[in-house]
Amino acid sequence: MVVMNVAADLRSFPSADGDLAYLDTGSGDLVVLIHSGFTDHRFWDDQIPALAAHHRVIAPDVRGHGWSANASRPFTWAGDLAALLRHVDAGPAVLVGVSMGGAIVTDTLLEHPDLVRAAVVSGSATADWQYTDPWHQEIQAEYARTLGAGDIEGWLDAFVRVVPGEHRGADEIDPAIPRRLREMARHTISKHTPGEKDWLVHSTDSWSRVPGIRVPVLTVNGALEPADLLAAAERLAAAAPGGRSVTIEGAGHYLNLEKPREYNAVLLDFLSSL
Repeated sequence: MVVMNVAADLRSFPSADGDLAYLDTGSGDLVVLIHSGFTDHRFWDDQIPALAAHHRVIAPDVRGHGWSANASRPFTWAGDLAALLRHVDAGPAVLVGVSMGGAIVTDTLLEHPDLVRAAVVSGSATADWQYTDPWHQEIQAEYARTLGAGDIEGWLDAFVRVVPGEHRGADEIDPAIPRRLREMARHTISKHTPGEKDWLVHSTDSWSRVPGIRVPVLTVNGALEPADLLAAAERLAAAAPGGRSVTIEGAGHYLNLEKPREYNAVLLDFLSSL
């Protein structure tokens, strides 16, 4: 089982609005791993050793997450990631992201194409794509209710319901996975206060710009994701030259945690094809 320790060599760089943390390990062509919402660089503990054997791997903590500064002024995900890539003076990079991280990958691909060599997107499509099925909408409502009441444990309970998803029970999931997610999410949520202003400037009109993608895009998703997400992933991959979609059986939203060997094999195969 992966031990969830903060890397001793976690670094930071001074952004225009506070220090942003990142892990930097390995050598070779650059791969940047962007974690899901409310987690941090430890989300990739099952992937980093496999990738760093042959690549330089950077795993940042997104602003407001992990050990990165909270926002105090408007910002964009893509702007922060572009600043990091320019700070390390390496690339263009292969960007890999899950859920929120996947949206950040797509945003950066559209806003800063010169910094992106290829992209891997999981658990999302574009930043303005949203789940519309009733199950996910009920989860979102529970997030709002528990946070509004200051019930952090209730919010964490709702947060980890996404691991099994709509069609599985919690007893069908390795309990280490929700435990890992809870630890990271509790740390991130503790950095914020009720009613705190959301300074994120959200992307709009992403789909109209997707046909302009000029680098390979791989979408990798758990087969247990909703059909509308899988369709959006196919649409995203189809817009890119040489783009393709892969599904991993028996996995849901956090497929890199549920099926790390399979996920790593897909990533390494994609990287070897570039």
